Amino acid sequence: MVGKERLLMYVILVYDIVTDDAGKKILPKVFKICKKYLTHIQHSVFEGNISTPKITALKNELKQFIRKDVDSVILFSSRDERWLKKEFIGLNDDKTSRFI
Repeated sequence: MVGKERLLMYVILVYDIVTDDAGKKILPKVFKICKKYLTHIQHSVFEGNISTPKITALKNELKQFIRKDVDSVILFSSRDERWLKKEFIGLNDDKTSRFI
């Protein structure tokens, strides 16, 4: 049996940062943090397989910059990416082939 710390989750992360004066400084920091853990697939969307401790580290880093009253981050997770379907409407710029 695999220990909890080694369990990989498939994650889709989406963020929305208000681009006021403070947000313009926060946005590149949030992007850099997300890119450190996940694959950038579209503007403010990231995906990838990540361990439970790394999810915790990702969240902790993001909490340092996300303003709870105006910004948001949404994490969708699944134990296996095969349970998700990826469908494009419009430009099909699939930088990954994670979904079937």
